Amino acid sequence: MRDRSGFSLPVTVVVLAILYVYLSTVFIFIERWFGLMSSPGVFNAIVFTFIALMCVFTYSVSVFTDPGRVPATYSPDIEDPDNPIHEIKRKGGDLRYCQKCSQYKPPRAHHCRVCKRCVLRMDHHCIWINNCVGHANYKVFFIFVVYAVIACIYSLVLLVGSLTIDPPKDELQSGDSFRTAYIISGLLLIPLCVALGVLLGWHIYLILHNKTTIEYHEGVRAMWLAEKGGNVYTHPYDLGAYENLTTVLGPHILSWVCPTSKHIDSGLRFRTAYDNLIGASTSKGS
Repeated sequence: MRDRSGFSLPVTVVVLAILYVYLSTVFIFIERWFGLMSSPGVFNAIVFTFIALMCVFTYSVSVFTDPGRVPATYSPDIEDPDNPIHEIKRKGGDLRYCQKCSQYKPPRAHHCRVCKRCVLRMDHHCIWINNCVGHANYKVFFIFVVYAVIACIYSLVLLVGSLTIDPPKDELQSGDSFRTAYIISGLLLIPLCVALGVLLGWHIYLILHNKTTIEYHEGVRAMWLAEKGGNVYTHPYDLGAYENLTTVLGPHILSWVCPTSKHIDSGLRFRTAYDNLIGASTSKGS
């Protein structure tokens, strides 16, 4: 992967946005609505601080985690009985081979023009984390989006609630600075709630169907070609909604919101719906 240790403007913008939302929420919205020394104020400050810390932690992991590197020695074994399906090129039917990396591509791997290498189970390259979203960091990226949506909605609710309280006299003298903070916060939080909410909904859809963003767009074309030929296209990695959730997020419901990825394997092979058919056929035969 290319060197990501240098300055990144999008990452700096995200860090500053997190810092601004946190400071304005705790020291303006919570302070004005409840007062930081009151029990509701302390409770809301602790809860929001926890959510903000989870945002910072999951964002940092998304930025610095390698999304998945194809081993230099990787070569598909077409005679492997445990892996009867291999992805091939749309044209020619050959095994997928990256001319730029000069090596074979594992299933679901794609070449990133920004990172200048192939990435395992690549979803997309995200400028906001200055990194690819792939096999090793997809879950933590998704968890970051979840916490970011919660934080933005929570902050927006506190903003609106604090506006219902009559300001004390000492705040009336500095009304312009507070007004500016509220305007900036509103202009920041409302678009963030919408954009991150749409992004979260999109990735929930992808997870439920065990697709990546790239595979979704490839599937649209494959579906069109299949319908044109009188066939029905089904995504080969779609194992059913619950199986898809456990495959991507982990085997237990409690692990779905934890930024851990101990359940993932090497990323060189993935279960397919065809595996389930083979298992069902074997069970019937025995």
